[in-house]
Amino acid sequence: MAKTAKKGADLIISKARTKAASRKCNVSGEFYGALDKKVRDMIKDAEGRAMGNKRKTLKAVDL
Repeated sequence: MAKTAKKGADLIISKARTKAASRKCNVSGEFYGALDKKVRDMIKDAEGRAMGNKRKTLKAVDL
């Protein structure tokens, strides 16, 4: 994991929105970095599928 993600800078996800989305559980500090990494991996995989289909636009189907 990148140092910036550990510090909370340059996260794709919003800490406040993530916390608000979890209504029944608390959110640990390490969760945000792990969630950010997962989202970045999903975007990378979606880009691969889009490019494989000769598109430069990400669509829901790429997820």
